Amino acid sequence: MKKFNFRKVLDGLTASSPGSGSSSGGNSGGGPGSGSMHPGGTAAVLREEIQETLTSEYFQICKTVRHGFPYQPTALAFDPVQKILAIGTRTGAIRILGRPGVDCYCQHESGAAVLQLQFLINEGALVSASSDDTLHLWNLRQKRPAILHSLKFNRERITYCHLPFQSKWLYVGTERGNTHIVNIESFILSGYVIMWNKAIELSTKTHPGPVVHLSDSPRDEGKLLIGYENGTVVFWDLKSKRAELRVYYDEAIHSIDWHHEGKQFMCSHSDGSLTLWNLKSPSRPFQTTIPHGKSQREGRKSESCKPILKVEYKTCRNSEPFIIFSGGLSYDKACRRPSLTIMHGKAITVLEMDHPIVEFLTLCETPYPNEFQEPYAVVVLLEKDLIVVDLTQSNFPIFENPYPMDIHESPVTCTAYFADCPPDLILVLYATGVKHKKQGYSNKEWPISGGAWNLGTQTYPEIIITGHADGSIKFWDASAITLQMLYKLKTSKVFEKQKIGEGKQTCEIVEEDPYAIQMIYWCPESRIFCVSGVSAYVIIYKFSRHEITTEIVSLEVRLQYDVEDIITPETETSPPFPDVSSQLPSSRSLSGSTNTVASEGVTKDSIPCLNVKTRPVRMPPGYQAELVIQLVWVDGEPPQQITSLAVSSAYGIVAFGNCNGLAVVDFIQKTVLLSMGTIDLYRSSDLYQRQPRSPRKNKQFIAGLTELNDSPVPLELERCKSPTSESRENSYNRSRSSSISSIDRDSKEAITALYFMESFARKNDSNISPCLFVGTSLGMVLILSLNLPSADEQRLTEPVTVLPSGTFLSLKGAVLTFSCMDRTGGLMQPPYEVWRDPNNIDENEKAWRRKLVMNCPSLSQEVGDHQYTIICTEKQAKVFSLPSQTCLYVHNITETSFILQADVVVMCNSACLACFCANGHIMIMSLPSLRPMLDVNYLPLTDMRIARTFCFTNEGQALYLVSPTEIQRLTYSQEMCDNLQDMLGDLFTPIETPEAQNRGFLKGLFGGSGQTFDREELFGEASAGKASRSLAQHIPGPGGIEGMKGAAGGVMGELTRARIALDERGQRLGELEEKTAGMMTSAEAFSKHAHELMLKYKDKKWYQF
Repeated sequence: MKKFNFRKVLDGLTASSPGSGSSSGGNSGGGPGSGSMHPGGTAAVLREEIQETLTSEYFQICKTVRHGFPYQPTALAFDPVQKILAIGTRTGAIRILGRPGVDCYCQHESGAAVLQLQFLINEGALVSASSDDTLHLWNLRQKRPAILHSLKFNRERITYCHLPFQSKWLYVGTERGNTHIVNIESFILSGYVIMWNKAIELSTKTHPGPVVHLSDSPRDEGKLLIGYENGTVVFWDLKSKRAELRVYYDEAIHSIDWHHEGKQFMCSHSDGSLTLWNLKSPSRPFQTTIPHGKSQREGRKSESCKPILKVEYKTCRNSEPFIIFSGGLSYDKACRRPSLTIMHGKAITVLEMDHPIVEFLTLCETPYPNEFQEPYAVVVLLEKDLIVVDLTQSNFPIFENPYPMDIHESPVTCTAYFADCPPDLILVLYATGVKHKKQGYSNKEWPISGGAWNLGTQTYPEIIITGHADGSIKFWDASAITLQMLYKLKTSKVFEKQKIGEGKQTCEIVEEDPYAIQMIYWCPESRIFCVSGVSAYVIIYKFSRHEITTEIVSLEVRLQYDVEDIITPETETSPPFPDVSSQLPSSRSLSGSTNTVASEGVTKDSIPCLNVKTRPVRMPPGYQAELVIQLVWVDGEPPQQITSLAVSSAYGIVAFGNCNGLAVVDFIQKTVLLSMGTIDLYRSSDLYQRQPRSPRKNKQFIAGLTELNDSPVPLELERCKSPTSESRENSYNRSRSSSISSIDRDSKEAITALYFMESFARKNDSNISPCLFVGTSLGMVLILSLNLPSADEQRLTEPVTVLPSGTFLSLKGAVLTFSCMDRTGGLMQPPYEVWRDPNNIDENEKAWRRKLVMNCPSLSQEVGDHQYTIICTEKQAKVFSLPSQTCLYVHNITETSFILQADVVVMCNSACLACFCANGHIMIMSLPSLRPMLDVNYLPLTDMRIARTFCFTNEGQALYLVSPTEIQRLTYSQEMCDNLQDMLGDLFTPIETPEAQNRGFLKGLFGGSGQTFDREELFGEASAGKASRSLAQHIPGPGGIEGMKGAAGGVMGELTRARIALDERGQRLGELEEKTAGMMTSAEAFSKHAHELMLKYKDKKWYQF
């Protein structure tokens, strides 16, 4: 604990943050009423009372967990014993999933796309093949998987990999048609190579193409099936190093799968056909079918269809085999969706998918390829979804997915994060949302159930809210680093559906997604929920457990005013704010606007962008619309999108602003309290003169503008763009320089931050009162005073007034956030109303009373300051003491960049300021002294999606949308970083490998020679020699296979490891035998030498030595 005691303050200077190295210069005041620090006054006394407990040791940045669907998936693998699933992506990421809570993300450093994944079944390891022709071996026996070995191919491109069950030799096919063999334990290439020109017939003049399939025969491990792209299949005898048989087909091959007996295999082809081949008659297919082809007359070939990209041929002991394939639809059905076809006996079922199929896998009861497979499910990886189909039921239902794979069901446009919220909220939201869940899922348990996970030490409730492009809102339970959907709210239901062709006429401010959510404001204590949409509307919701049918109340607000150039701040004191009765100006159209739209020659006026439903609407339990507020067209000008939003449940007031002005609405009485342009908020107290543009006249004022208007294009104006337009997101390239190159630049002063609080509205006020803090894009802060009826009974009838206080504070850059602290340094929470069900019949019969929690600080009798106000802009942070409005601390956070997100959060029961900067830095500062606690270069701004979704919350938590489909959570808490290992799930658990079925005497006698095949003898260096060093480069990882084995515990895989243990034991016995032989030779030599010495000195006397 460190106590700050400033005993001397120099006259005329404003103290900067201790250790920050930044000077406040002349920025501390900046205008009338802002004040400056005075020596020996109450500000110094106030600072002496604050004891800051946070130090830099409390903070550290690390990623915790990633939620959502893997972006741009490319590969899929499943471990049938451990029951875990791996998904590879185009960006080089791997997601490993098990039971709920077991969700691991790992990344290839190269960022190369993942081509294929292969589990070492029940060994706790995974092999990945990347598009940069590198193989990687991952250790999964730790909570954070790590690469053990890598093997980079230099001269050939990898196209296919196959790892037989319980084998340590990996077959690797290449684009040149060659097949190489890699030792998994050492990750060294064997000298054994199957060259393409030896595999095909010598008489064949054409290259067979890349290797598209590799698999060993279920009947004989010494035989390898090699499929080439041009339709050639070679059955290679590994011992004799020759082709036992060859198969030729005139259509390209996409995939091959064995019958479990090893006598037949099935191929899928580019013409939509399936061919079944028998090893006894390889000259032509045993059976050829085009499942979706039209039946032709006898003697004519069936009509070609789309390629069958993959087929799996799985047998059952008590029923017909399953033939499952993707693709193969007829060309005449061009509009049909991607499909998965399941053929079981004579029944053919086509499952249409919402997205293209990337890969699928059939889950079977046994890991042994030479047994009846008994398939029970199919995992289908789509471009934007993951589904699992139940094969045990005739209607093939899908399993309910326990993972949050539908975050991107509609594109995410904004996020909100709440840690340590009221604990009953999660249960209430879940109980409401479960009533609207989809039905028809399989009644079986989710089959991907591997790994182990426990709650860990973090127990406080967390809720994440996501807003989407279709107007939907999703509430998620984010407690204990998991994510589970709680409740979904569709805001578009308050509006009439747009007719075809009507969109362009009614909603010109956005090209698409007129219901897209732009901002979210939630008060967990009162359960008041408010959203603003891209079509310039605000909806206020109240939570109720009861269904109601009622009409939706709506208000229309005119908010369109002239915006003129800023000339210069006046140095003299401005007169006080005029009487509020004259505050409503006349509406005028924007000068210089390019968005004016006339429909059929008629100027639009007082028309909202969307139409609210006028008929009674049934509202189910949950969040129910209380009030809809819409900005309207003014003189042919469309309303500007909303840039700031704040709600006070205690006051019953909502405030919102845009680049034109501010609106304040009483949502209890359903009346507009204030609708005013930003210019008119200043009135005669305006610090800036706004006159017609005259660059020549005002050149001398450029220097003054540089300081006050350092961010002429605020981020909030950029956020006005359509949230889902990628082209608009990527066009974020405007200059954020703090200097102004031309006075002729158009400068709208947008409302960028709003904050309700019990505070001191005017300088040297003696009592606190309801206030609204207003921050603008030019760094100005205005305080509005709210006059509310004193009695609850009068709140429904007596008018509420909003009076400008005349207080202005000046900062550098657009204002982002406000907060307040009491004189002891405790963070003050805005007042709120305790939730009660508005539709509860029993409560309605009682007198209408509201229970308010004001969170007011106890004011002592001493004259002086009693409150801190923290204001953070995109450039700096300042701390003012109230009511004297003295600037105590200022910290210039960045000069060359700008802050995207800033929040005052609670960490270890102390407040701090968390900032995310556009240059990628995450910075934490203590409060109120603004001492830097943490500054880490974490994540550069590469996409506006990050800026739009990054948010901090209490207890050291933060999140952002890392891709269009994934949420990345991180922590800046040292304690959570230390405990993260305990919170993560275990990917590998000790499971004994199931025993192979008894094959019987006859099958063992005539079923092939696979059981006696010794790959070590064939592929080892002793017999196969060493591979060319130039062919592949071995890159060792942090640990070897021995370290991976040592990490296992218990009785896992005893049968699997017995074979390896025997090999190692034999090797050690051989080494012991060699050492014994060497010792015997040494003993014989020693004996001979000792005998010679004895003879030499036998007849000598003692004195002759």
